[in-house]
Amino acid sequence: MVNNWLNIIQKKLLPPRCVLCGNPGYGDLDLCVGCLNDLPRNLSCCYRCGEHFETAIDIPQLCGRCLKQSPSFDETYAPFLYQSQMSYLIAQLKFANDYKNARLLASLLAAHIADSAELPDCLLPVPLHPKRYRERGFNQSIEIARHLSRQLHIPLDLDSCIRSRDTVHQTGLPAKQRRKNMRQAFKLVKPLAYRHVAIIDDVMTTGATASTLAATLKQGGVNRVDVWVCARA
Repeated sequence: MVNNWLNIIQKKLLPPRCVLCGNPGYGDLDLCVGCLNDLPRNLSCCYRCGEHFETAIDIPQLCGRCLKQSPSFDETYAPFLYQSQMSYLIAQLKFANDYKNARLLASLLAAHIADSAELPDCLLPVPLHPKRYRERGFNQSIEIARHLSRQLHIPLDLDSCIRSRDTVHQTGLPAKQRRKNMRQAFKLVKPLAYRHVAIIDDVMTTGATASTLAATLKQGGVNRVDVWVCARA
């Protein structure tokens, strides 16, 4: 009840404003209707890895890459494409410490999840290596996951899995090198009591990171691993 009153007061004193154009926000979002409608949506995609299909499809399908070599995760939910304003929102969070974008991105992702996904037992954001965490000062996946946890009422696990190897940046690496780079990158530090886990990240490019993490979780006894990302590159 107290939180509800605080939210009402906050909305009266500080109503949502669009972070892209400055117009009044739509509902509780820091986006206006126009900018929300302009975000590039990933409407037709591989249900396993989220890769975008140029041609619209009517039934769930796998892409050629997943048919050839299936990743370790089961399904991917990626409502947007990593283009135009969506790439800007993510980059501002990741590289400019624009924390309010984490709440916005989580709200957009939560709306998609609520309409299309089976909710998991817990959310597990992709861990950063301690060295990378010290350099950046925060983990954008954790920031998004915190808001998702509150909005969808799903437990958040930040302690069971660590990034045990400081991998080089994936940016610019081809798919084969990305997979090689991620080998043995994660380690479970305590048993997982969950059967269904959703990995949380900002962007998926080839899925190499998520697949390696999913394999680690399944080796620890998890039955199903989904991937929730804000955008698919």
